[in-house]
Amino acid sequence: MDKQDNVVFDPVSKLAGLAKRAKVADFELLIEKCRMLYRILLIANEQVNLTRIDSEDGFWIKHVADSLMLGVAFPDLTTQKLRVGDIGCGAGFPSLVLAMAYPNWQISAIDSVGKKTAFVESAAVGLELKNLEVINGRTREMGHKPLYQKKFDLLTARAVGVIPTIYADARRLIADHGRWIFYKTPEQAAQELETLRNNPPPGARLRWQATRIEELPDNAGSRLFVHART
Repeated sequence: MDKQDNVVFDPVSKLAGLAKRAKVADFELLIEKCRMLYRILLIANEQVNLTRIDSEDGFWIKHVADSLMLGVAFPDLTTQKLRVGDIGCGAGFPSLVLAMAYPNWQISAIDSVGKKTAFVESAAVGLELKNLEVINGRTREMGHKPLYQKKFDLLTARAVGVIPTIYADARRLIADHGRWIFYKTPEQAAQELETLRNNPPPGARLRWQATRIEELPDNAGSRLFVHART
């Protein structure tokens, strides 16, 4: 057996530097709650296929660390009081992690799939996340309800859809001077930025930009964000 096979993944040492750059409010509490979330997710995944978890280190890097990359890219936002919407939240990444990291953010985890929103809601209760609500619905339909119109200061999405479609469906939800921030790979960003320039979605013509590329721990991949301000 390779010596590396016996090495136990240590999230504290692996994520400490990243969490500092992301201005996580309480790193020790984040680690404690993410350990709880890992156990909750493993149990739930046995009953319902929520998300792929290959290993514990994969959970920490591909889900927790990747979720925190938003704070790395936009550290100025982490100390603000923001109403944040996570579109297509899936099993709660990034919404659950962001709620743990930034208690000053009021986060809405949005998904049209009931089994996923049910899990996120249950996990939020178990993790005592008072700053997270769950919305089972579609952004296109939510945009026609006064309750949700201009509700969010920041809308984000990770591993779901393309920007023109998400923007067209959710544009009524963003507040004046709000921010769109989408998790993308470099390849996705290049393709979607070209589409946005050549065929801009309906509504206001926004200035879409890409952040610098950041690397996930253990060479697990590259991440950047395509973003715009209303």
